[in-house]
Amino acid sequence: IYAVADMKNELVEIMEHSNCYGGSAWALYHYSKSPLVIKSRSVGDMMRYLVRAGNSALQLQSSVAAAGIESVMVSDKEIEITYSGLGGGGVGATTCRAYASGVLRCRISESGGGKRASGTIVVPRRERVLIGIDNTDSKEVGATWTLAHNIAAAVDSLEHKYISHTLVQLFPVPDKTQNCVATVLEFACIEGAKKGLLEGIKEGLLEYSVSDETGMVALSDFDASSLMEYSRLCRSRMITKELTLKTAKENGVKICIGGKGIIGALAALPWFSRNNESVTL
Repeated sequence: IYAVADMKNELVEIMEHSNCYGGSAWALYHYSKSPLVIKSRSVGDMMRYLVRAGNSALQLQSSVAAAGIESVMVSDKEIEITYSGLGGGGVGATTCRAYASGVLRCRISESGGGKRASGTIVVPRRERVLIGIDNTDSKEVGATWTLAHNIAAAVDSLEHKYISHTLVQLFPVPDKTQNCVATVLEFACIEGAKKGLLEGIKEGLLEYSVSDETGMVALSDFDASSLMEYSRLCRSRMITKELTLKTAKENGVKICIGGKGIIGALAALPWFSRNNESVTL
């Protein structure tokens, strides 16, 4: 279980990486009704809950609203999440989540049978880091999406956790390699881990890219919605590198490798974890 917070500690996204999809799909349905939950969705075997920080009084009801997220409290370095549930939902709210990877410590009640149960877990407060990558291949060899994934998997750690990988279809410009697709990587980083993450990915790209026009950009923010207008332009027609540099500067995006690939790399950022939407023009 991982959790990222916005800069004001008002919004949190809780990400539960499941090895029991059936149980998590049940929880997704019931947790979505919690007052604190703004939006919820499954992305592969990861359940993602966008929530407001604070407390709520859950009115649990068997079969209809049998479990939920009761409170989310954010401090400078930690996020405390309390879950409650009835019966099997209580087991999920206590034992299952308390002993998940990524949890620092926990407090849980008895659960199971017909009991109402609650459990509180504490996880590190993390910030989202988005990395856009494009133009790492040639007409002869390579594929940007595979290289990006392999590097991300290699640098993955508890300090900077590899959360998602998304392919973003771009406008098919004449000098494309073939499909004209960029990649955005999503990481959840604890304080102080961003620098090492960016250095590791940059090092991997410089070593294994076969293109002289590789682009790598990075943004540390809760979302990248301010870049959506630019992205839609890039996905509908040809644009200039000058516009890319201007947009990156205005939105606090770091240029890590400055080849022509930054045009598509920047356009990929706002589509992180929106995999089904990003693959079509």
